[in-house]
Amino acid sequence: MKERLITSYDEVTDTFVGKVEGRNGFCADYDISNGIFLGIDENNLPASVYVSNASEVLDIPKQILENSNVKIRIICDAFFLNFNMCIEDLKICSVKCKNNYRIPAINFEIDSNH
Repeated sequence: MKERLITSYDEVTDTFVGKVEGRNGFCADYDISNGIFLGIDENNLPASVYVSNASEVLDIPKQILENSNVKIRIICDAFFLNFNMCIEDLKICSVKCKNNYRIPAINFEIDSNH
């Protein structure tokens, strides 16, 4: 499944937000890794990503976060959630955690250039 990603980054508050285009609201918000929050919609599908103190959490310069060429891939099975984030084809973040969020088995990509 591939969807369009709308991103914004606020340098003053150092906050990164990515939202799946056309999805409004969320039912749950999970901290999947040290400050990376994944918003889930009523169908238990990813709807948004939020990172406060993004340059620190992702350990990258603020200038990179200002780039709008962002791709996020979320792959889940019954046991694990894999979250990968790239900016300009540079892997910024890779997280593997237990799928305690009731996200169904998916191969989900949200891309700002879709």
